[in-house]
Amino acid sequence: MSTTAKPDGAAAVAPAMKELSPWVMFMSADVIVKAVMIGLAFASLMTWTVFIAKSIELSVASAKLRSALKKISETRSLAEAQMALGAKEGILPSFLAAALREARMSAGLSSDAGIKERAASSFSEIVRAEARRIRIGMGVLATIGSTSPFVGLFGTVWGIMNSFIGISKSQTTNLAVVAPGIAEALLATAIGLVAAIPAVIIYNHFSRVTKGYLELVSRASGAAARLLSRDLDRSHGSVHSRAAE
Repeated sequence: MSTTAKPDGAAAVAPAMKELSPWVMFMSADVIVKAVMIGLAFASLMTWTVFIAKSIELSVASAKLRSALKKISETRSLAEAQMALGAKEGILPSFLAAALREARMSAGLSSDAGIKERAASSFSEIVRAEARRIRIGMGVLATIGSTSPFVGLFGTVWGIMNSFIGISKSQTTNLAVVAPGIAEALLATAIGLVAAIPAVIIYNHFSRVTKGYLELVSRASGAAARLLSRDLDRSHGSVHSRAAE
């Protein structure tokens, strides 16, 4: 009798173990735990959406800026640099336009230092605006990475609380009764970690990539400043030569 009872017991346990899949646990979970899991899944989707969008954006922006810097590397004036770049929009044309605007508005002033200082102030504003623009979306990653584990933990605590309430009502500590509810609750923490870990890694990756891009922006600012300085020196040189004549 005992030999036949063991296979029957194993057969009874096997189906129960197969039913504890993530989807079955989700469908069996409390409505609050379900809401937590859905929210975390949506947060994970947002993380990967931001990753794809920012990867494309940073790659394109860096490639364009490197190409623009290469085009003006041999130019000798702001006007010549603008002609080399054409009518394209971008961060470097913005620097060149700001430098030309300041040189034009300050025509007749004798202080080159003042012109350079005002141009540098315009450059700083452009750099800050570009830094804000390129960091759009990173706040979402930081928020998901820092809050998802706690949101998942809330779902777990809520689910375990409901499991203990069910245990008290059923007045049994049978593992077959207790285990499914606890497994459903722990699934919320697992999903929270699945959402948080990639968000933190992607955020750190973009922090490094963004830093490299902003270094390129600083190089563009320096290139525009040097061209402005050459233009000012050239204009003073031509004035002195005419005066000598």
